[in-house]
Amino acid sequence: MRRRLPSGWHLVLVPMSAVTVLPFVWMVLSSFMTQGELNRFPPSVWPEALDLGGYRTVLQGSDFPRWFLNSVLVSGAIVVAQLALCSMAGYAFARMRFIGSRITLVLVIATALIPFQLTVIPTFLIFNKVGLTDTLGALIVPQLSSAVGIYLMTAFFQSFPRELEEAARIDGCSRFAVFFRVVLPVAKPALAALAVITFITAWNDLFWPLVAISSEANYTVQVGLTTFQGQHKADWPAVMAGTVLTTLPVLAVFLFGQRRFVQALTGAVKG
Repeated sequence: MRRRLPSGWHLVLVPMSAVTVLPFVWMVLSSFMTQGELNRFPPSVWPEALDLGGYRTVLQGSDFPRWFLNSVLVSGAIVVAQLALCSMAGYAFARMRFIGSRITLVLVIATALIPFQLTVIPTFLIFNKVGLTDTLGALIVPQLSSAVGIYLMTAFFQSFPRELEEAARIDGCSRFAVFFRVVLPVAKPALAALAVITFITAWNDLFWPLVAISSEANYTVQVGLTTFQGQHKADWPAVMAGTVLTTLPVLAVFLFGQRRFVQALTGAVKG
């Protein structure tokens, strides 16, 4: 019964939760408003009637379904690549000792401190030389691995008991067999956390797609939403409706992997 009774922390957490949730609630409500209601001052809090004009504009009057599919393909490819590459790199840094391994790990982590805006011009020039600009490959290749993902997997593997690996090696398993058959099945929390972080980052990326993509057919949802906002006029019902549809996959992925996400971060902190 004591666990079910509210504590003093609820007096702090409830207002903070309300502040966090209210903008999303208003975004959903405003997606059902008309342009006049959204331009009204003071702004309307509740729609006078459920108007689906914004959703019709997004789903029928634009290439939003194609943009959504592009985002799914790009984000999915990036997640799969980072799960494979970052897990192998993290295991190598955590278990294998080679000349300069610690310095290499420090340098890899240090790359996370470099803003992408500093490297966007040389990256664009390289991609332009190889003919990847204005393709979905231009959005996937720069994010095949990440310093954050390598650090997360390294920290998790460092807290992994060596006894299980040694027992498998005694039974005749190779290093790759130990990694795929023993280590990876236990690393599901870390892999889930990495998948959630990577998906959210790739899905919400706007800066690089704006630079690398020029044709509307290759837009992602984040770039496509900018087409509903002109220099002098914005279709706010369409913007809100598109934002709601764009946010749903992120919420679904986070809610699906939140328990694994917390477990992995706890293991990384302990490591």
